[in-house]
Amino acid sequence: MLTTHIARRKFLQRLVMALAALPTNLRAAGERLPIGFSTLGCPSWDWLKILDFAQQNGFAAVELRGLMGTMDLPSRPEFAPARIEQSKKEIAARGLRISCVSSSANLHDVDSQQHEQQLADARRFIDLAEQIGAPYVRVFGNKLLGPRAAALQHIAAGLHELGEYAGPKNVTVLLESHGDFTDSPALGEILEKAGSPHVALLWDAHNTYVEGKEDPAISVTRLGKYIRHTHLKDSRIEGGADHYVLTGRGDVPVKRQVGLLAEAGYSGYYSFEWEKAWHPEIEEPEIAIADFARVVTQYLRAAAAK
Repeated sequence: MLTTHIARRKFLQRLVMALAALPTNLRAAGERLPIGFSTLGCPSWDWLKILDFAQQNGFAAVELRGLMGTMDLPSRPEFAPARIEQSKKEIAARGLRISCVSSSANLHDVDSQQHEQQLADARRFIDLAEQIGAPYVRVFGNKLLGPRAAALQHIAAGLHELGEYAGPKNVTVLLESHGDFTDSPALGEILEKAGSPHVALLWDAHNTYVEGKEDPAISVTRLGKYIRHTHLKDSRIEGGADHYVLTGRGDVPVKRQVGLLAEAGYSGYYSFEWEKAWHPEIEEPEIAIADFARVVTQYLRAAAAK
């Protein structure tokens, strides 16, 4: 019995130390662990339901990716000039943060007019992030068009331009591991070429593992210095196709991904991206999002106890 009490005391001490090591913005929400979820997972929920659910289930943050059927977040009434201060109060009243404002902008277009339209859209989201107090805006590289070297340079140049715009607004632009860019060599090369302190990586750990066929230890080792935000989710192959499942029930090593991030000193949010907006047949958000909170809390506590 004495041994059990000692072990438990050591575990609690390590958990407290892990919480204390988190940046202030991650500890501000009543000592909640740094877990969050994307609104992609609850496309039919209204603004206050999203915030209330996050608070009630122990989340520290919400990532904005669509709201009430539209992905064009800057056009939503919740973020209109006359309403946004009230929205900020509603976030703060629940002890929450907006972890990231996720745009649909991609940087692969070689047509100059289309490329500029994408950059302009990203700037609108950067403006929204500044207004709502979010540190990050997500963009895509997405497609590898034409010769590899030229394509990577083109995307990197777009990222640099957006970083120059975002920096004075205290916003960092995040390239997501997505589409044709789910391996650390390509992602690392783009980010190095971007050459901006206001450009970094959103590590979609599912994409690099399932599509990039990359061990998460390799991803974290090679890209860790760039990782500022995450997308976590689980899946398994059924009938030759990939199907999303509740966290920890599939083939993606989510627990290991979380552990590697914690071991590497990652100080951002562990954000659940449940793709309900794209896959309406998967589990309802009330179940899947709450389940993620329980499971990843266990993962983080296990990491803190090591």
